[in-house]
Amino acid sequence: MLRQTVNGRPFIYLDSAATAQKPEIVIDTIASFYREHYGTVHRAIYTTAAYATEIYQLTRSKIAKFLNASHENEIIYTRGTTSAINLVAHSFGKAFMKPQDVVLITEMEHHSNIVPWQIMAEERGATLKVVPFLESGELDMQALKKELATGRVKILAVTHISNVLGTLNPVKEICALAHASGAKVLIDGAQSAPHIPVDVQDIGADFFVFSGHKLVGPTGVGALYGKKELLDQMPPLEGGGDMIETVTFEKTTYNTVPLKFEAGTPMIAEVIGLHAALDFMLNIGMEKIERWEQELFDYLLPRMQEIPGLQVVGLAKARGALVTFMVDGVHPLDIATMLDLKGVAVRSGHLCAQPVMRHFHVTAMARASLAFYNNKQDIDSFIDALRDVVAKLK
Repeated sequence: MLRQTVNGRPFIYLDSAATAQKPEIVIDTIASFYREHYGTVHRAIYTTAAYATEIYQLTRSKIAKFLNASHENEIIYTRGTTSAINLVAHSFGKAFMKPQDVVLITEMEHHSNIVPWQIMAEERGATLKVVPFLESGELDMQALKKELATGRVKILAVTHISNVLGTLNPVKEICALAHASGAKVLIDGAQSAPHIPVDVQDIGADFFVFSGHKLVGPTGVGALYGKKELLDQMPPLEGGGDMIETVTFEKTTYNTVPLKFEAGTPMIAEVIGLHAALDFMLNIGMEKIERWEQELFDYLLPRMQEIPGLQVVGLAKARGALVTFMVDGVHPLDIATMLDLKGVAVRSGHLCAQPVMRHFHVTAMARASLAFYNNKQDIDSFIDALRDVVAKLK
């Protein structure tokens, strides 16, 4: 379990939805690579380059296993979830989108699953439409079905777990509905991949994206899963080394998937760090992580609801281990600042989801998010601190 001190005082970390703390093995693996094994990939035969290339490729296989992709070549390295969504939005848009087509997203999306689609829709002359969520925080499935029934939706982008509402969307059902209407589906797995088992084949996802830093890995690395038949038809987003087959001044031909989408010297150390992170998570077991975090959430939620004046945002039946909240008459920034003085780290602000804020007619909220390294003692300390803060600020 995570046990840290900051400036000599206990530190309770409840912001894993933003980024996860790192185990020693990840830190040591990255440091060891830079100190003892550093070399580039794909470009040399000397020992350290061969080592780097081997681990770099093994990580692709590890991600494929982690997501249950059908083949490692369906895994593309990216800088993270945002980078992966941008890749799909622009490349898929060039390959498939026409002016009469619709891009469908939901009201609960993170900015990273809104803005790339807005840019793409504008570039392609397509229409962006939004499926609302209900007051429970659950997606309005009737509105979703109505939009899909038009037959105009080319691609649907939806979060697996909302970073604000905590809603665990029924993505398997959503994919089946979309496919029946001829649409493809991208699933934003930034909040699901670190917390629950993911099986992209069972879900039926056409694209699935996640970030390494939320999965106890380093920043600056993530992955895109895409069905090979779609990736083969999509043009590269960037040009440069590694993504080419032949280059002349008259014409360039491109490498096969996945290298077609991986231009330039990649984030080698970050990928190797992600390999260590995946090993760490898989050794614990994603099913075990899911069970423990759900137990913590079930312990946390009712205790927060007992605090006078505190409103929990989003009460979907199926949800991840995070609680976003507001307190009557108290600004979320003040709550987060006072909690920090007590050694408790929570998130405050618009949570990169301003449309969700507007739905509730506010500009900011506070959020406590759990991970496998938290325990009930952390929650007890948080609740005591929160009660004290609310009493002082109200």
